[in-house]
Amino acid sequence: MPGPIALPSDEQLTDEVRETLANLPPLNIFRMLGHTPASFRPFLELGGSILGDQDFDPQLREIAILRVAAVTGAGYERAQHVQLARNVGVPDADIEATAADGPVTGLGDDATLVCRAVDEISRDVRLSDEALELVVERWGASGAAHLILCVGYYNMVSRFLESARVPLEDDALLEGTTPDEIVERGSAE
Repeated sequence: MPGPIALPSDEQLTDEVRETLANLPPLNIFRMLGHTPASFRPFLELGGSILGDQDFDPQLREIAILRVAAVTGAGYERAQHVQLARNVGVPDADIEATAADGPVTGLGDDATLVCRAVDEISRDVRLSDEALELVVERWGASGAAHLILCVGYYNMVSRFLESARVPLEDDALLEGTTPDEIVERGSAE
């Protein structure tokens, strides 16, 4: 059985990737993305646009990401976003609820709807008509599009992490860091 894809060394990275990595938290996902220099910046920019969008509640966004990680079995994604969820004020009980094997219960109406949307998008690819109607009714077309894009993006991230077998760091490197800070650091030239 083949092993994981090795994290690239500094010598294997382009100058642009190396410079960007110097501004980011030293997460293995960012280093692994160095294998794809043409996709590196666009990947960060799309992720940054999702994390930095102030029009969608950051707690609900983190609940969505945690649920994607749970549904897809992406332990790395979950470990990093548990830290970020705490840093934006998601209570530990809500974080734990997103790990449910079946439908998520015990959350407020908005978070429960977010988890339902995540489950449908992650497992069925397409939201049911009923769920889409509820999401649009609750957050409007723009909020619904943001939620769907967020869930789709983090499904892609989970598949990259799991398929490349990106190793989790030994330390909690995002403790005390907000998503906005990561976006700002990733945008620094």
